[in-house]
Amino acid sequence: MKFNICAAKPEDCKDIARMIMELAVYEKMPDQVKISYKELEKDGFGPNPFYQCLVAEVPEEHKSKDGHTKVGYALFFYTYSTWKGRTVYMEDLYVMPEYRGMGKALMATVAKVAKEQHCVRLQFSVLDWNKPSLDFYLSKGAEDLTAKEGWHFLRFHGIALDNLAQEAP
Repeated sequence: MKFNICAAKPEDCKDIARMIMELAVYEKMPDQVKISYKELEKDGFGPNPFYQCLVAEVPEEHKSKDGHTKVGYALFFYTYSTWKGRTVYMEDLYVMPEYRGMGKALMATVAKVAKEQHCVRLQFSVLDWNKPSLDFYLSKGAEDLTAKEGWHFLRFHGIALDNLAQEAP
């Protein structure tokens, strides 16, 4: 099937927000999504963007049963490794189920952007029960750092983040 991958535009944020919720449902965490398309617009397309995003789009004749032509996205941002240097972190990679073959192209395009920006790593996380995705990433050459090096991915949020911030001098 013919499709196009391009940089997201502010007007894509409603579709991106829709797909974020679809991904959250798949990951069994829809109650965790608190962001709106307005926040996506502000955070991705304001004067100091926090993220970049690619969208996969199909022609009108291949639109989804619900009438969507935006059928996938990859949201990523830059970070830095004190050991290796420039890094891209891919927060989300999602393609609607009936268009799943496009995921490889989206991820490869993120990798291409990373290389163009002289990044040495593409990092992301995957839920431990999501074996199809984990197998796909491993088949493409990704390393499972939990298994290989024993890293744990940690987070402060909500009250824990507030409390930690209050400890700052």
